[in-house]
Amino acid sequence: MNDKKINLLSGLQWWKWLCILLLFYTFYQGLMIEVPRLAILHETIRNLFFHVTMWFSMIIMMLASLIYGIRYLSTNDITFDTKASEAAYTGVFLGLLGLATGSLWAKFTWGAWWVNDAKLNGAAAAMLVYFAYIILRGSIDDEHKKAKLAAVYGIFAFTMMLVFIMILPRLTDSLHPGNGGNPGFGNYDLDKKMRTVFYPAVIGWALLATWITEINVRIKTLRNKIEDEK
Repeated sequence: MNDKKINLLSGLQWWKWLCILLLFYTFYQGLMIEVPRLAILHETIRNLFFHVTMWFSMIIMMLASLIYGIRYLSTNDITFDTKASEAAYTGVFLGLLGLATGSLWAKFTWGAWWVNDAKLNGAAAAMLVYFAYIILRGSIDDEHKKAKLAAVYGIFAFTMMLVFIMILPRLTDSLHPGNGGNPGFGNYDLDKKMRTVFYPAVIGWALLATWITEINVRIKTLRNKIEDEK
């Protein structure tokens, strides 16, 4: 019994334990610490620890997908394509969670589940671009042809995502902090207490995204081996 416990403990790398601790800390402290009493936002500002940090993790995953896609193009090693695709799928999952938490936040601060906001619309457009990436991969049977087209499209998708969620909102009117002339969170309400949760939350969500991607890469690799043996 003790040997099994030791094997279980050794089977989880240190960063996975760190992920668990950071997310537990995020959920507990994110709901319990005292937050700034701001007009309109009130207690909904706690969503900053979830909504915004999920989007940070999504961008990290999409960047990883881009890098692995480029590495596939330079090496023709299919394992890089596997990592690129699974990182993108995890990114889309986090993006959908970000849209859901953002919509919930909008309901309680702006009075509607969805408003005509440049960043909201840009986020939705970015997800549609990556939905096209998923459809593209599913429409091609040849493994290497699919990998090459997906890698090239991945460069376009990542570029468009940055345009939709980072560049266009700064050039037009937006209700989001840090866009359309509005000051960013850090300039007026991300106080010291919130920073002690916000930054660990970013790391925790990023590690969780990495963990999910790692598991999916292993599953896909095993499936490919089984298919090759048949």
